[in-house]
Amino acid sequence: MTRSDPNPADSTPNPSHNPIPEQDQSTDPVPQVFGPDIWIHDGPQVEGAAGFRFPTRMALIRLADGGLFVWSPVALTPALANWITETGPVRHIVAPNALHHVFLPAWQVAYPQARIHGAPGVAEKREEIRFASLLGDAVPEDWKGQIEQVLIPNRIADEVVFFHRASATVIVTDLLQAMPPGSFRGWRALVARLDLMTGDTPRVPRKFRMALRPRDVVRGRVEHVLGWPAERLILAHGRPVTRDAHALLRRAFRWLY
Repeated sequence: MTRSDPNPADSTPNPSHNPIPEQDQSTDPVPQVFGPDIWIHDGPQVEGAAGFRFPTRMALIRLADGGLFVWSPVALTPALANWITETGPVRHIVAPNALHHVFLPAWQVAYPQARIHGAPGVAEKREEIRFASLLGDAVPEDWKGQIEQVLIPNRIADEVVFFHRASATVIVTDLLQAMPPGSFRGWRALVARLDLMTGDTPRVPRKFRMALRPRDVVRGRVEHVLGWPAERLILAHGRPVTRDAHALLRRAFRWLY
């Protein structure tokens, strides 16, 4: 966690991208429009290892059949449930890695007709959940042609990265992070800064850089991501980006090459 950045240039803030102000997210009781047929919504903080508290964010996508694809669901509040009732039926609920599963049980109870999909490792942590599929590189028929995906192998938690074609949005969970510098205090603030969890521009935290193995496979999967015509970027732990996402992603993964 404390070794030097392999490429200091990739940590330079990029003034050209356009993040949504963090305060705009935390105060809205219902999802915000992020692009064509895609919304984002912030939930409460959750506690991780060593007492680190992380913000939570979900994305909702309306599919061609009118149903909703729910990515990394947050706490289900009455306001959120009412919004969903007015917007469309929940068809698919996605846990994109084995670190984002806390709220799945409540969503399964609220939307028993929905199909729940988990990245590798999620089912082992949530044996009470009825999973419809294990997520990987293969795109399910239910969202083929609308949402692309690729599995990035990671010894901490394999992560499925998504791309919503209609809004040109890449969606990442923990692979990229950019939490505000004031997110943590004391020694946790120092660790977060050294690990590249906090900052002004999305970067791959150092612990994940060391965990992304095998490296040649990771490069191939990242190249797949960089091949998407991305304009926007949603992160679970960082301000969403509304333009120039492709250039930002290329800078964020420069250390791989």
